[in-house]
Amino acid sequence: MKTRDDIRNIAIIAHVDHGKTTLVNEMLKQSSTLDQHTEIADRAMDTNPIEKERGITILSKNTAVKYKDKTINILDTPGHADFGGEVERIMKMVDGVLLVVDAFEGTMPQTRFVLKKALEQHLTPIVVINKIDRPGARPDEVVDEVLELFIELGADDDQLEFPIVYASAINGTSSMDPDLSTQKHTMDPLFDTILKTIPAPIDNSDEPLQFQVAMLDYNDYVGRIGIGRVFRGKIKIGDSVTVMKLDGSTKDFRVTKLFGFLGLNRVEIQSAEAGDLIAVAGMEDIYVGETVTARDHQEALPILRIDPPTLQMMFVANDSPFAGREGKNVTARKLEERLKSQLQTDVSLRVEDTDKAGMWEVSGRGELHLSILVEEMRRDGFELMLGRPQVIYREIDGVMCEPFEEVQIDTPEKYTGTVIDAMAQRKGEMQNMENEGNGQTRLTFLVPSRGLIGYSTEFLSATGGYGIMNHTFEKYAPVVKNWEPGRTQGALVSINAGNATTYSLQSVEDRGTLFIDAGTEVYEGMIVGQNSREADIAVNVTKGKNLTNTRASGKDHAAAIKTPKELTLESAIEFLNEDEYCEVTPESIRLRKKILNTGERTKADKRRKQASNK
Repeated sequence: MKTRDDIRNIAIIAHVDHGKTTLVNEMLKQSSTLDQHTEIADRAMDTNPIEKERGITILSKNTAVKYKDKTINILDTPGHADFGGEVERIMKMVDGVLLVVDAFEGTMPQTRFVLKKALEQHLTPIVVINKIDRPGARPDEVVDEVLELFIELGADDDQLEFPIVYASAINGTSSMDPDLSTQKHTMDPLFDTILKTIPAPIDNSDEPLQFQVAMLDYNDYVGRIGIGRVFRGKIKIGDSVTVMKLDGSTKDFRVTKLFGFLGLNRVEIQSAEAGDLIAVAGMEDIYVGETVTARDHQEALPILRIDPPTLQMMFVANDSPFAGREGKNVTARKLEERLKSQLQTDVSLRVEDTDKAGMWEVSGRGELHLSILVEEMRRDGFELMLGRPQVIYREIDGVMCEPFEEVQIDTPEKYTGTVIDAMAQRKGEMQNMENEGNGQTRLTFLVPSRGLIGYSTEFLSATGGYGIMNHTFEKYAPVVKNWEPGRTQGALVSINAGNATTYSLQSVEDRGTLFIDAGTEVYEGMIVGQNSREADIAVNVTKGKNLTNTRASGKDHAAAIKTPKELTLESAIEFLNEDEYCEVTPESIRLRKKILNTGERTKADKRRKQASNK
């Protein structure tokens, strides 16, 4: 069978923070791709501001490098399971993967997740043991862990014969030997291994066109852009082609622009053929998974299978007393337009209307997935409210099931008992417990996803900030009955509107943890802190000290309160109970009760308790 030896298509996959994006940087620097005067920033592939701030990859990116007159197309993928939809799609575009594993940490939950997706597509693997210079690096043991993982995931004989490259991406060094002294400032061992190991694409460019869209982009000048692979045939500017839609219908269009990839740039090209990774403009309503074919030979490729969402939240138009103060996009219509537009590029997201005006049920792959969307929206000037995250149940073979996750926890030994107790309360089953040495223990659990909602902050406190928790979706299993996790502590709720005073906060702070400081403007029904006990407490935080002739106002300046707990978007979402919203604006994150009026809320609580006792 004829192949195109001039190109290779690979994806880089790994657990979060094992060095994928840094490795791509070095491959760009050390290939003959960029002009020698071109400056390249650290983690240049992470172009999204949130990616740069958090140090994670959210969206898959593609680039290409030149090496020995050959083109290596590289797709940098997210490592976090919440963005698994990105990983699954691009697996269809490549012929092999670079599995990057930290020489100290070894295989982690997302290593399993991304490798499983690659093996399911029968892709050829190369293992890169990265951070070989890290103190405590244990390359030989990590290679054994990787091999065990391959076997466990059902790799075939060819896949088990994976070559291994040892590297320090941050230093730009690599070698074929685990001995640190063999490291040299070159990526040639990696490039040569790619050319030798990864299969060249089949050259069937003389057959009718098949191009499948795996990613979407948008440009103000050319509109919607479909990014994908030419699986068969050729495509050129001006061609009249047909899109095979997901619903079975077809639509004709003319190719107006084609783009290839080189280095950090998208470059205009006149034509492409089987094996090329390209971007196509001119299709206004094309979606991920659809096939572009020749008009006279309409044959669709199999639709890309994406794992369905496991978590949902209510997105609600902001109706708080402070609505419209800080955002420019506050109407329900604007909110709906933004959510629907997100569906055009995020295949793991679902947005459904509800029977209430200004409220939508938004489903995603996890808390991080949805919180990143909210963070992007607030930066775009949106105001909105969020309900408590809920897992998505599914009926399988007549049995109601819920999502379960594999949780891997690395913690100092002295906190092991605390972690095990917390996991047991969340109906977690311990799968494994290993002493890692240096006083560290690695614990593995299988836990219902709903038991993990709101646990991250508690986990960090329980382990003194030294614990590391990673979790990834494992499976759907029968629902754990007679158990409903939730917050065990109540809220401190403001009974009036105004500005919080030091005097009133001093009288409240002994009851729990404050979320606001003196001077913060509050409204009735706004949550100003967490109670140390189970019940909610209505509090007055705006009351001032009564002054007398003998006590001047200046005497109060020495009064001080504890530093309030700062609410991040994630911690605010984790805090939520069923009867609460998180109010998000470009400038603020507030917590509030759904029913703001104190009297009405008290009546509603009584009705709810009476109903539950019947």
